Amino acid sequence: MNEQTAQPKALDPRTNRLLATLDRDDYDALVMDAKVVTLRFRKRIMNQDEHVGAVYFPLTAMISLLLATDGQPPVEMATIGREGVVGASELILKQGAMGLSLTQIPGVAVRIDADVFRDVIGRRPLVERLIHQHLYALVRQIMLGAACNRLHSMEERCARWLLLTHDQAGGDTFPLTQEFLSHMLGVRRATISVATGMLKKAGFIRYVRGKITVTDRPGLESASCECYQAIIRVYSDLFPSTLGEALHENLSTILVR
Repeated sequence: MNEQTAQPKALDPRTNRLLATLDRDDYDALVMDAKVVTLRFRKRIMNQDEHVGAVYFPLTAMISLLLATDGQPPVEMATIGREGVVGASELILKQGAMGLSLTQIPGVAVRIDADVFRDVIGRRPLVERLIHQHLYALVRQIMLGAACNRLHSMEERCARWLLLTHDQAGGDTFPLTQEFLSHMLGVRRATISVATGMLKKAGFIRYVRGKITVTDRPGLESASCECYQAIIRVYSDLFPSTLGEALHENLSTILVR
């Protein structure tokens, strides 16, 4: 998969909030043979329906889960960052990858081989329970996104997507092209151009040479639909006491409103 093992000092695996939730014995068993790997921008982690060879717990990377049907370009169904894991539910359920997993924000992740993960799950019921809880949160995110795509304007949907990405980016600027965003939201590039143009004109974002900068976070929140907050609440239920550490520090001001 052309991955590179990150330097030992890269990040503590407990940067991932699922791993941080585990007790010491379960955590040690799970990460004993794990590797911290670097995931480049737009890297294919898994292909839809294919065998899952490893699970990934993002630390600084953000991964998009996309679905393709009838030969059409894939459309994003959910995003997974340091609050989640990629591939774990499929291994527990003995299924192929539920979609195409693509790195949206480059960074590092904890990689655990499938055989090792299955062995730990078989011996550690609390780890399996946590993975099932994450699957529920992921399904809720997918359902909320589907409803949003049907009910809300492109500007609102675009703002929601940018907010979720901003929460994981670790900074106000992150790589993004209008073409890539059009694939994520399943619309024409011209439609994305209009939506981002409105957000840019309002002073909420800046777009230069394939990079987006969030210049007015509260303004961008005001442009989004309520689906953004709903998705955040799903994960606050999964991490009731530590969500502020799990996502971007901006969320700490959102959840206390």
